[in-house]
Amino acid sequence: MKSTIETLEGNKVKLTIEIDEVEFDRNIDDAFRKIAKEIRVPGFRQGKAPRKVLEAQIGRDAARGQAIQDAIPEYLTLAVREHDVDLIATPAIDITKGEKEGAVAFDATCEIRPEITVAGYDSLKVELPTLVVEESEVDEALETERRRHGSLRDVERAVQKGDTVSVDLAGTRDGNPVPGLNVTDWSYEVGKGWVSPKFDDQLIGATIGATIEFSDAPNGTEDVSDFVVTVKKVQEMVLEDLTDEWVKSTTGEYDTVDAWRASLRERIETMKLGQSRSVFVERTTSALAELVTIDAPDAMVQSDLQGRVRATMEQFQAQGISFDQWLSVTGQSAEAFVEMMRGESTKAVKVDLALRAVATARNIVVEDADIDKEIDRIAMQVNRKAAEVRKAYEKQDMMVDLVAQIRKSKAVDWLLRNSTLVDEKGNAIAADTLFGESDADSAQ
Repeated sequence: MKSTIETLEGNKVKLTIEIDEVEFDRNIDDAFRKIAKEIRVPGFRQGKAPRKVLEAQIGRDAARGQAIQDAIPEYLTLAVREHDVDLIATPAIDITKGEKEGAVAFDATCEIRPEITVAGYDSLKVELPTLVVEESEVDEALETERRRHGSLRDVERAVQKGDTVSVDLAGTRDGNPVPGLNVTDWSYEVGKGWVSPKFDDQLIGATIGATIEFSDAPNGTEDVSDFVVTVKKVQEMVLEDLTDEWVKSTTGEYDTVDAWRASLRERIETMKLGQSRSVFVERTTSALAELVTIDAPDAMVQSDLQGRVRATMEQFQAQGISFDQWLSVTGQSAEAFVEMMRGESTKAVKVDLALRAVATARNIVVEDADIDKEIDRIAMQVNRKAAEVRKAYEKQDMMVDLVAQIRKSKAVDWLLRNSTLVDEKGNAIAADTLFGESDADSAQ
C-alpha cells in the first residue's frame, strides 16, 4: 500500500491511498471466504467452497465489490496511523481506480481536529469557594448538632421558621397528580426550602387545621403546579443548655464547649478544602474554554453529544427510571434536554482543544512511565491485570487517545501551579494549600 497526504482548507486533509493488485488479491480471497459462509454450493459444506468454484458460480465482480467495501476501512486506518491524522469525523471516500480490475485507489477527505493557540492561558484567574471559616458558620454547625440531639414538643401556636410540621400535601398540574407531591402525614422542617420557592412562606403563620392553597413551580421545574396543604401538627425544637457538662455527656469525645467548637471549625475547614478541590478542574477548564476564539467543530460536538445522551439513557435504565417519565416530572421535552446537553458538549470540545494547545505551548510530553502509571490505575479501577488493559488499548487502537488524555491531564496540572487562585472576596488561595507541594511532573 502507498499513501500520500495533502492539506486542504477548513481543517481538512486528503489521503490518497493505492493498493497494488497483488496485495488487493488477498482482500478478494477474504471476500470469497465471507461470501462462502452466506451461500450454499452443492457438494461442499457451508463456507468450505473453494474460491475457483465460487468464481465460476457467482463471478469475480461480486467478490471484488465486497473486497473494496471491506478493505477501505483497513487501509484507511493504516494511512491515518502512518500520517498521524487526528480524525474527528468519518472521512468522505472517493474510489478513483480499480472498481473493475487491477490496483485499487481511493481518496479520503478527512476532517481533523484543529490545532489552536490560546492567548492568556498563562495568566488565568480562577475563582474558587473560600477556605476561610466564618464564626457564623461555626455557630450554624453547632446549632445543627444541638438540634440533632434536641427533642420536639407539640405547640398550639402558629407555624414559625424552624418548626417541624406534619402536613397532608397534594400537588396537581392540569388536574393530574404531580409525582412526588402527594403525601399524607409528611413531617417537614419549615425553612428548608425543599418543595418550592413559596412553600415555606405559605406555611409560616398558619395554624393547626388550616388548609392552604397556592400555585408555584416545584423546585427543579418551570411548570406551575397547584398546591393544597393541610397543617395537622406543629412542633418546636427544645434544646438543652450548651454547657461543658452537656457536651461531655452528649459527644463522649470532647470535654468542653470550646473543644467541641474547635472540632466543628476543623470539620468545616476540611469540607471547604474538599469543595475547592472538587470544583478546581471544572472552573479552571471553564475559564480556559472562554479563551477559545474559534467555533467548536460541529463533528466533535455531535460526537460528544451522542456519548452524553447515550450515557444518560444507560444511567436511567440502570436505575429503573423511564426516560419519558423523567421528562414529564421535570417538565422538559426531549429536544430541550438534548439542547441543554449540547451546551455542555460545546464547552467540552473547547476544553479539549485548549488543553491540547496548553500542552503544546508548554512542550509537555508523555513518557513511557506516565503510560505505565495510567494503565496501572485503569487496571486497578476495572479489576484487571495491567497487561490485559494494555493489550485491549492496543487492539482497539486507543493508545493515541490514552496518550492525549495523559497529556491533557498534565496540562491541567500545569494550570494548577500557574494560575491565580482566589476566593469570592478576592483573597488569594495557594495551590499548595489545595493539593500539597508541587512535584516534578507538575512543575513543567
